[in-house]
Amino acid sequence: MELRVLNYFLAIAREENFTRAAEQLHVTQPTLSRQIAQLEKELGVNLFVRSNHNIILTEDGMILKRRAQEMLSLADKTKRDFLHRDENLEGVVSIGSGEFLSTRCLTDCIAEFRKKHPLVRYEFYSGNAANVRDYIERGLLDIGLMSEPINIRKYDFVSMPVKENWGALVRKDSHLADKKVITPQDLVGTPVISALGEFTESDIFKWLGNYAEKVDIVAKGNLLYNEAMLAESGIGAVIGIRLNYNYNNLRFVPLSPALESSTALAWKKEQIFSAATSAFIDFAKKYLKGITYDKI
Repeated sequence: MELRVLNYFLAIAREENFTRAAEQLHVTQPTLSRQIAQLEKELGVNLFVRSNHNIILTEDGMILKRRAQEMLSLADKTKRDFLHRDENLEGVVSIGSGEFLSTRCLTDCIAEFRKKHPLVRYEFYSGNAANVRDYIERGLLDIGLMSEPINIRKYDFVSMPVKENWGALVRKDSHLADKKVITPQDLVGTPVISALGEFTESDIFKWLGNYAEKVDIVAKGNLLYNEAMLAESGIGAVIGIRLNYNYNNLRFVPLSPALESSTALAWKKEQIFSAATSAFIDFAKKYLKGITYDKI
């Protein structure tokens, strides 16, 4: 399976038309049709449902589309990693991160690193811990900022110098908005929006204690902004960490007893990185261990 042919396949999937895809790729339509026919024969599946006016992906075609995008992205990243090996450090560092207060520590670290190596570039991917770990495992990300604990058998890491404080984002007209703190019993009878994942294994489930079975989880999300929009629309109260921005119609109320969590910058053990990524990891380990953050 050639990367060139996968690129042809993605162009057809995007255009939903062989003629337009051929024009975009600067190849003839018969050539394009022949390449796709050979790909379908190689895989033993039909990738498209064809009609007189357009084509659509089959279920197998949709699977290949996702895999092809990942393979081409990884190939492009690999090519970049082997470029720019002279004394002026260049390259791309790919980083995944959730939404944390500690993200500010990471971006400050990048700013300091850029003073030494201004030619290095960065790619950011936003997602929850499961997304970030998955992309690291696939080789699509070099480093991930994620919640602790970290699997020390698979990853090296440096802990971030910031604690993440948990609370509830509630509408200003909510009966919870005037409270100084929110207790587990306060959430009984209130629709709750929580993070994706198995609720019974979460820190919030443990914090709720005997009230956990009485709380109504009406929605889940993996990024706080979307969850906050649900809260602004009156769907429920969001349980999440405090971030350094405000929403016009929402108020953050801390939990009581207080709930904190930690984050870490992690990368795969025994992984061979590009010169730029290796230099950034070495810099980050020293930088993050040498700072304190009490201003966020």
